[in-house]
Amino acid sequence: MQCAYYAANLCRSCTELPIAYNELLLAKERHCRGLLEAHGDNKWLASVRSEQAGFRNKAKMVVGGTIESPLLGFRNEHGDVVDLSDCPLYPAAMSDCFPRLAEFITLAGIEPYDLARRRGELKFLLLTHADHSGELMLRFVLRSQEALARIRKHLPQLRAALPGLRVISVNIQPEHKAVLEGEQEILLTDDAQLTMRLNGIPLHLRPRSFFQTNNCVAAALYAQVRKWTQTKAPASIWDLYCGAGGFALHVAGASRDVIGVESSLEAIDSAEQSRDELGLAHVRFDVADATAFALAAPRAPELVIVNPPRRGIGADLARWLDASATGTVIYSSCNAESLARDLAMMRSFRVASARLLDMFPHTRHYELLVLLERAPGRSA
Repeated sequence: MQCAYYAANLCRSCTELPIAYNELLLAKERHCRGLLEAHGDNKWLASVRSEQAGFRNKAKMVVGGTIESPLLGFRNEHGDVVDLSDCPLYPAAMSDCFPRLAEFITLAGIEPYDLARRRGELKFLLLTHADHSGELMLRFVLRSQEALARIRKHLPQLRAALPGLRVISVNIQPEHKAVLEGEQEILLTDDAQLTMRLNGIPLHLRPRSFFQTNNCVAAALYAQVRKWTQTKAPASIWDLYCGAGGFALHVAGASRDVIGVESSLEAIDSAEQSRDELGLAHVRFDVADATAFALAAPRAPELVIVNPPRRGIGADLARWLDASATGTVIYSSCNAESLARDLAMMRSFRVASARLLDMFPHTRHYELLVLLERAPGRSA
C-alpha cells in the first residue's frame, strides 16, 4: 500500500508498512505458532488475509487546528495534530465525509481542544460506517456542553451534506487526560443505533458499543466459529465477553441452549434486539462479569466461547475452565501472548486447530482463533 503520510514521515501508525504484505503475514504466523507450539500438535488453517487499503469501518479522529481551519487526524509525539483526512485505510465513503465534517466545525463554531493550553471544546470525532447500507454513526467528543446548542442548530445542514448519517451523538469528556470518551452520551437523532450486517446476521451498534474495525475479517472470524461449533454440535454454549452478541447469534441452533455474557448493558440491549429480530427465543443474554458468571454457575456448558480484551481471560477463569466439565473451548484472541499465558493454566486442554486472521494489516497485531479440546485422559 502506498501512503503519502508515511512517505513524508508524518504518520507511522502503520508501523510495518515498508514490509511486503506476504512477508509480514508470514512473520505473524511464525510468531503465533511459536507461542502455541507447546500446547498441542494442532492443525493450522490458512490465514485470513485482509485488504490492504480501505478496510476500516471506524475512524477516531483527533480534532486540532482552529475553528476556521480544523484538522482531523492524530496527535504526534510533539503534541501537534496531523491531518489524516486522506488516510488510505478508510474507504471513500468515509474519506468523503471528513471535508464536510471540517466545514461543520467551522459552521457551528466549535473550538478544537488545545491540549497544551487546556482550552477549547472539540476533542475527537468518531465516525463508523456500515458498508452494507452506507449508513453512518457520528459522535462528537466534547469537553463540555458549551457547543451543544450550536451543534443542534446546524444539524440540518450537516445531515443535508451527509445524508447517510443515521446516528449522531455528543459525548462529554471533561477531564484533561488520555481517555477517549466520558460517561455522558447525549443522543441528537431519533435513531439510536447503527446496524452492521455480517454473514446475514444484524448486529446493532449503539454509540458506545465495541465492534471490530475490519468487517471482512470479522465476518470470517464469526464464520469459522460457527463452522467449528456445527462440527462439535454441542447442546449448550456460553459466549463470554459477548459484546453485541456476534458469536452467540452465529452459533445459535434450533434447539441449542446459548447464553451470552457481557458487562455492558448497552451491548446486551443490542444483542437482545438482534436475537428478537432473528426469532432466537432460546438464546439468552446476561449483563455480568464473565469470570463471576462462570464461577457462580451451577453447571458448565458443553462448549465455551471466549473473546476477551487484550489482557486475556485471566487466572481465575482459565483455572475454572480447566477444572470444569466443559469439553470444548473456542478462544478468540487479539493478543496471542496473553492467550499463551492463559493456556499455560489450562493443561487439560490441547489446541486442536488454529487460525490467524489478519485484522490489523501493516502492524504486528492480529486476531488468533483457537479450538481447544480436552486432552486424552485429562477430562475434568
